[in-house]
Amino acid sequence: MHNKRIDASQLELKEQVVDIKRVTKVVKGGRNFRFSALVIVGDENGYVGVGSGKAMEIPDAIRKGIEDAKKNLIHVPIVGTTVPHETIGIFGAGNVLIMPAKEGTGIIAGGPVRTVLELAGFKDVRAKSLGTNNAKNMVNAAINGLSQLKRAEEVAKLRGKSVEELLG
Repeated sequence: MHNKRIDASQLELKEQVVDIKRVTKVVKGGRNFRFSALVIVGDENGYVGVGSGKAMEIPDAIRKGIEDAKKNLIHVPIVGTTVPHETIGIFGAGNVLIMPAKEGTGIIAGGPVRTVLELAGFKDVRAKSLGTNNAKNMVNAAINGLSQLKRAEEVAKLRGKSVEELLG
C-alpha cells in the first residue's frame, strides 16, 4: 500500500451518505445536539474513500464527511468485474469477508458494504459482514479488506516469480 495521497480533483467522484446520527454532548446547561455523517465517495473505476463529518446542521456534516472521504481515497485493483482474490477486512468488531464472483452475479453484500463495493467499481462480488452491524465499523472493515487486494502481477513481482509460476 502506497502512502501517496490520491488527488481527488482529477477524479469524477460520486458521493453516497451511508449513515446520519444525532449525537449528544451533555453539558451543565443541558444537551448539545450535533449530527454525524458517514460518507463514501468513489469514481466507480477503482477509487473509493470513506469519511465522517460532524456539525450542528446535517448539510454541513455531509460536506465535512465528503471532504474527509476525499482525503482518504484508496485505489483498488479490479480484475474484469470482480476482486482479484478473497480477503477479510477487519476494523473494530466488524469483519467483512469479500469474495470474487462470476460475471453476472451482481453485488451480493449487505447494507453499507454494498455501497462501498458499488462506488469502488465492482460489478460482481460477494461479501459477508461478520461481527458488528455498526455502519462505521463495517464500512471501515470493507475499506481495510479492499486495501489488502493485490493483482497476480504484483504478488509475482514481490516473490520474484512469473505469473505462470504463481498460478501454477
